[in-house]
Amino acid sequence: MFGLIVRRLLQMPLILAAVYTITLTLAWAIPGNPLENPEGRQPPPSVVEAMKRQYNLDSFPKFYWSYLENATGVRWVRDRLSGEAQRRRDRAEAAGQAPPVRRVFDLGPALQYEDWRVSEIIAASLPVSVVLGALAILIALGLGVGAGVIGAVRPNSWADLATLAIALVGISLPSFVIGTVLMLIFSVWYPIFPVGGWGGPRTMVLPAVTLALPFAAYIARLTRMGMIDSLTADYIRTARAKGVGEMRVLLRHALKNAFLPVLSYLGPAAALAMTGSFVVERVFNIPGLGQHFVNAVQNKDLFLIMGVVLVFATMLILFNLAVDVLYRWVDPRIE
Repeated sequence: MFGLIVRRLLQMPLILAAVYTITLTLAWAIPGNPLENPEGRQPPPSVVEAMKRQYNLDSFPKFYWSYLENATGVRWVRDRLSGEAQRRRDRAEAAGQAPPVRRVFDLGPALQYEDWRVSEIIAASLPVSVVLGALAILIALGLGVGAGVIGAVRPNSWADLATLAIALVGISLPSFVIGTVLMLIFSVWYPIFPVGGWGGPRTMVLPAVTLALPFAAYIARLTRMGMIDSLTADYIRTARAKGVGEMRVLLRHALKNAFLPVLSYLGPAAALAMTGSFVVERVFNIPGLGQHFVNAVQNKDLFLIMGVVLVFATMLILFNLAVDVLYRWVDPRIE
């Protein structure tokens, strides 16, 4: 187990480097000017050229390596070893200015948010997305596993067909359609929950359910298929022959093995949900990470795009590692 964790952690920098290279290449190719004001006001050409040189936006190789050095902490270490950090502080104090703050892992400035750093935006918005995503995954697990077990106990019954139909609808419908329908029913026709925003338990219900339904539909299908296979196995027949109660057979014996495919799916699903569903946050006006990412892509804010993508990739790797560890805990036979 310890060797698995060490190997995965050693592979993480290589995976993140590949994600960084591919994402930056695609983001660099997006048309638009990242220095243009969101309202469309264009700074003077001399200011634009100076800002491009300052942020290395005039050269892909320069931006690639400078951002990589800042994000990994290489520049922070190099400045302190060479004394450049102290000289910078001395120059600022001599000029009567506040000493510059250099972060170890500096994700750069947010070009479209004045006086904000990318790390500050992530620190402020990521907890919102994590809370929303965690709540959505819990709802998806409850609905999906419950529907899958009900469908597997009586295959081809009306209950099974109903769960399959609901799962098909949940997988097929986009999140913005589900969110709009739920908002129309429970916020307009029957004003039980607020239309949008974030700030209390009532504001979490509709976005969490909207985000959970596609995951719940997929979990229900995985659980149903796994339960049907498990219920026909020899050890289930042996348990029933020994007089074990049906509820214990279903939950203790069959569901434990049927849950393994669901566990594999939970890794990327949890990372996707907890780093923010871009569409759901946009529909319900939630100040999470997803909404900032959408704005960053629209405005070609390279620093914010790369920061969000690297955070998402890191969480995806860590959640997949957690799934592999849980796999061995659930079924010790897996090597």
